[in-house]
Amino acid sequence: MTAGPGSPPATAGNDAGGHNTLTGIMFKIVSVAVFVGMQTCIKAAGTVPAGQIVFFRSFFAIFPIIAFLAFRKELGTAFTTNRPFNHIARGLVGVCAMGLGFFALTRLPLPEAITLNYAQPLLVVVFSSIFLGEAIRVYRWSAVAVGLVGVLIISWPELT
Repeated sequence: MTAGPGSPPATAGNDAGGHNTLTGIMFKIVSVAVFVGMQTCIKAAGTVPAGQIVFFRSFFAIFPIIAFLAFRKELGTAFTTNRPFNHIARGLVGVCAMGLGFFALTRLPLPEAITLNYAQPLLVVVFSSIFLGEAIRVYRWSAVAVGLVGVLIISWPELT
């Protein structure tokens, strides 16, 4: 595959579209490490209620978000929406999902909780088909089935 006119040449780190694959891989590794660290801290919190953990996680997360939006000069438009009820509903669903996830972390052993967390993308495919009517082809269904079998194998010692 050759690069088009005016685009940077494809190298080991860049694909033909100019995306830096190695940077993407690095961000994914950092993301996984940060989230595992967060989950470990939640587990170490012991008897702190999940609602308090959700509150403080959200409270301290808002400051970097506001700083990022201010840096990009998008702070003024960040809080405007044409669909306020959809925005509120999405926020409520997000807070409920975070709360239930954190509650599960406080009750499950950490390795099992992280394993189930990695099953989320597989469940998104299943639920998007059921609730949104998404057309899922057979190769994707087979990948979901293999992934769910893998999660079941990893979780099996805890299930018996």
